[in-house]
Amino acid sequence: MELTQEAFAALVARALDELPVWVRERMDNVAVLVAPWPTRDQLRAARLRGRGTLLGLYEGVPLTRRGRGYTLQPPDRITLFQRPLEHLARDEAELIALVQRTVIHEIGHHFGLEEKDLNRLGI
Repeated sequence: MELTQEAFAALVARALDELPVWVRERMDNVAVLVAPWPTRDQLRAARLRGRGTLLGLYEGVPLTRRGRGYTLQPPDRITLFQRPLEHLARDEAELIALVQRTVIHEIGHHFGLEEKDLNRLGI
C-alpha cells in the first residue's frame, strides 16, 4: 500500500487530532514530521542494528529532563516514516492503526517514557 505524501500526512494529522486534549495541551516545543525513510543517522540514533524496522523516531529533550535552562531551543522532532509504515500495513485500516500507535509511542518518548516503559504499556 502506498499513499501520496499528502494523504499520508493527513493520516498523521488525524492521529494527532484524535489524541486526548490533555495530551495535546502538554506537548511542548515539538514538531511532528513525515519522511519517506529514515536517514542513516536516524537509524544509528535508534540503535536498531538489524533488529527491526524504524517506524518513527523522537529526537529531542523529553519533558521530564527539561530544566529552567531549557529556553530558546529548536523544537524536538517526532518523525514518522511513511514507507516502512505502509509496507507493514495490509490495508488502509491497518495503516491508520499503525500510524496512531506510532504517534502515541513517539509522544510517550516526548513525555519521558523509555522503550521498556512503552513496551510494558503495550505501546
